[in-house]
Amino acid sequence: MSSRRPAPEPPEPLAPLVDAHTHIDACGATDPESVAALVDRAEAVGVGKIVTVADDIEAARAAVRAAHWDDRVYAAVALHPTRANALDDAAKKELEELARDPRVVAVGETGLDYYWPGKLDGCANVEEQVEGFRWHIDLAKRVRKPLMIHNREADHDLLAVLLDEGAPDQVIFHCFSGDANMAIACVEEGYVLSFSGTVSFKNAHELREAAKLVPQDQILVETDAPYLTPHPFRGAPNESYMLPYTVRALAEIRGQDPQELAEITTATARRLYRI
Repeated sequence: MSSRRPAPEPPEPLAPLVDAHTHIDACGATDPESVAALVDRAEAVGVGKIVTVADDIEAARAAVRAAHWDDRVYAAVALHPTRANALDDAAKKELEELARDPRVVAVGETGLDYYWPGKLDGCANVEEQVEGFRWHIDLAKRVRKPLMIHNREADHDLLAVLLDEGAPDQVIFHCFSGDANMAIACVEEGYVLSFSGTVSFKNAHELREAAKLVPQDQILVETDAPYLTPHPFRGAPNESYMLPYTVRALAEIRGQDPQELAEITTATARRLYRI
């Protein structure tokens, strides 16, 4: 995200939609009034429900608070894989308590990120990430909520850990970024793939091909705001109200009616998140 470009104009409404993964605290929504304003902007274009996602303990607390402030908001809680080295006993205890909150609909985002180790100060190493991922898998099974996965350059190892641990009944690959082979592997396991603004990027050839292969009932849509603003607004701030741009781009790639795709992804979100 960059502040060099102004916030885009709202898209033409497309309803119903659920933003399956966003970070409203990072978008500046940090109190009841700003949360309501953000969701109002989204609802005005058809995005009636939002799942706001944590990547550290403070963000997890904020996500749960926001979900209690506004009944259009739900939360997911976990430590991001790059922060898995902070998963001490106190963090585990608090995350489990938060994950059991009725406004929390998933455990995430967790997984593996092989891009940042060695580039980001304080980043968890591979061993710490794998250990943290295994703990989050177990947590999702214990609280009986979907597992929301972050995967960056770790396809083989991530699938291997899921196989070794035994995946929860419901697994969501947030911001799916893989190729056709990865998409097929996930689909065969029954995992759900969530597509963000990256699918609208004209240079994302492998991802766009993968998006054509996913069955309708295994797709979600998300913003991952404030990141990954869809084309042609890259470099501008992203927010949940931008989701219709991504849905229309994904529908075009798949040769599908945007309204039909909106209804299908919303039904899948409601089923997975029980909302």
